[in-house]
Amino acid sequence: MPKAKKGEKTEEKSKQETFKVEGVKLLGKIKEIIREGNVRSIIIKDKNGKEIIQIPLTLGVIGVAVAPMFAAVGAIAALVTECTVTVVREK
Repeated sequence: MPKAKKGEKTEEKSKQETFKVEGVKLLGKIKEIIREGNVRSIIIKDKNGKEIIQIPLTLGVIGVAVAPMFAAVGAIAALVTECTVTVVREK
């Protein structure tokens, strides 16, 4: 985090949450997280901590734009037995 100059405030603009999810429940969890809102990005890691995919999201991502993302997450869910999902949210 950058140091603040005298009289200047620094604030984190995001926070992270991490969930452990079974592969078969991954797509449902991702859809739930997106419905909750305020999501900046989603990072999916395998059980060894290796990053599989990072999905950047913006407020304008809806409908057809998320269909390819759901297809990718579905494919990942078929390959992994357990994974970690990190959600970066706007504060």
